Amino acid sequence: MSAAEHARQIANPHRRNIAIIAHVDHGKTTLVDAMFNQSGTYRSNERVNERAMDSMDLEKERGITILAKNTSVRYLDHIINICDTPGHADFGGEVERTLSMVDGVVLLVDASEGPLPQTRFVLRKALERRLVPMVVINKVDRPDARVQEVLNEVYDLFIDLDADEDQLDFPVIFAVAKFGQASLDAAVRGEDLRPLFEAIVSHIPPPKGNPDDVLQILIANLDSNEYLGRIAIGRIFNGRIRINDFVSVCKLDGSVQQVRITKLFAFDGLKRVDITEAAAGDIVCVAGIDEITIGETISSAEEPKAIPPIAIDEPTVSMIFGVNTSPMAGREGQYVTSRQLKERLDRELLGNVSLRVEATDSPEMQRVIGRGELQLSILIEMMRREGFELQVSRPEIVTKDGERGKLEPVEDVVIDVPEDFQGVVIAALGSRKGTMTKMVNNGSGRVRLEFRVPARGLIGFRSQFLTDTKGTGIMNHLFAAWEPWAGPIPARLTGALVADRAGVTTAFALSNLQDRGEIFLDPATDVYEGMLIGENSRANDLDVNVCKEKKQTNMRASSADEAIRLIPPRKLGLEQAIEFITDDELVEVTPKAIRLRKKVLAQNQRPRRD
Repeated sequence: MSAAEHARQIANPHRRNIAIIAHVDHGKTTLVDAMFNQSGTYRSNERVNERAMDSMDLEKERGITILAKNTSVRYLDHIINICDTPGHADFGGEVERTLSMVDGVVLLVDASEGPLPQTRFVLRKALERRLVPMVVINKVDRPDARVQEVLNEVYDLFIDLDADEDQLDFPVIFAVAKFGQASLDAAVRGEDLRPLFEAIVSHIPPPKGNPDDVLQILIANLDSNEYLGRIAIGRIFNGRIRINDFVSVCKLDGSVQQVRITKLFAFDGLKRVDITEAAAGDIVCVAGIDEITIGETISSAEEPKAIPPIAIDEPTVSMIFGVNTSPMAGREGQYVTSRQLKERLDRELLGNVSLRVEATDSPEMQRVIGRGELQLSILIEMMRREGFELQVSRPEIVTKDGERGKLEPVEDVVIDVPEDFQGVVIAALGSRKGTMTKMVNNGSGRVRLEFRVPARGLIGFRSQFLTDTKGTGIMNHLFAAWEPWAGPIPARLTGALVADRAGVTTAFALSNLQDRGEIFLDPATDVYEGMLIGENSRANDLDVNVCKEKKQTNMRASSADEAIRLIPPRKLGLEQAIEFITDDELVEVTPKAIRLRKKVLAQNQRPRRD
């Protein structure tokens, strides 16, 4: 056998390593739940959580996958390792490192919505890595399912992504993940998921590698344990590993570190089980290596051989994270110092390869650069729940210099709206330098619009879009390319209502301000000078007294006994607050509150915005 044939040999015929690709809410986590149930992962009397792969509170609340996770199911004498990938491009760093561990991908598509931009993003990455695809069309029981049209759209997507003939020869499974049913015929409802398991075993190739070659494990994920310390998760491409082995860690800077393996785990369902040995083709967890990070290689102690690190797309959006400096600082959070903030961001960098942190002129502020607003707002929300107090700036776009001058990131945007709202959406994106590239009307009363928009034109657009379409529009966007700077784009057209003194809001003061604009606060809320309490209906900022109390007199007036009627305030969540602020404003984030404020609090020191 030649050396090349030896390297291509099958490492383990009873293993299959797959990643599941799907857009947000197309049923990926539900399908994994059904695979657990039908593969005997759970005992008959075991209490089971729905959406078991959504382990974080934020994932369960939002119904999206944020962190890539690993699990496995058994089918007959095969072990199928499943890597769950996020469906949103903002978490693309999770996607890229997940795909480095697998040999094939299962593309899950909604039978009504069809393939959407985030699906395209992950599938493009998979096809570039020459992974073997198969397609599952889910929710075929939906009354608005259009199975054949969606299948044609999937073929168009593969052709558009330059898939070769082998990649186009994929099996198609028609499923209802909610009920654990799969079939090879769209007209026939299956009884269980057996057709899906059979397709995975027969179509996805077993992992290749040589168990007798030099050990090579590429680290693609990290976890930690209070007893074992850092746990590295990766795939063994060649060789074998045993407990108590001395191995080399090939670091990203080119250095080599000698360590001993203290614990070895494999995935069994949602649990990790102790093992003593693993070989090429397995996905394992390795404990006992303190300083290991994503992209490094565990190799032989005598003859270390590194695997090229995972290539990650460049981040495009930056925000300033700073220590909370408001008059209410330190009241609600546990971690409030610049040292604690920097330590938390450094810790995030260990497990998040698509994030960068840069120092600024002030030691109290750090510039955090990521893939998008959603990724950064999720990080802020996680820190807030952990007890951190911080203040964050408006997102800014990362630019770079090219041959044609300054370049900025441009996004492909796909919008699905009722026909009545298409005019207002086209006008709104037109003012943000958006160009329409495609328009499709299926005759169902909804229109699909495709645009190319500078990424900075989308900052703050989602809230306006949901308001304009009365909550009926669906918007997805994806990084497309770096293109020449498109010129100025107008920010928020309205000013803010700003508190001119510290105190407690009163219903009397708020009722008098309702005609000035939209209020963000309830009565009896603590405020400070420079804090935003609402949106002005005009373009200028307005300093107002929200603590004014009604004067008591001996005089009776005809209107004295009228009840104060307040319009319910518009409560901004974290993402809406980040989108709302302008360059001279900040969002103050604490475990108990989200407040908007001016960078310069004192009214007499603040530059006027007219």
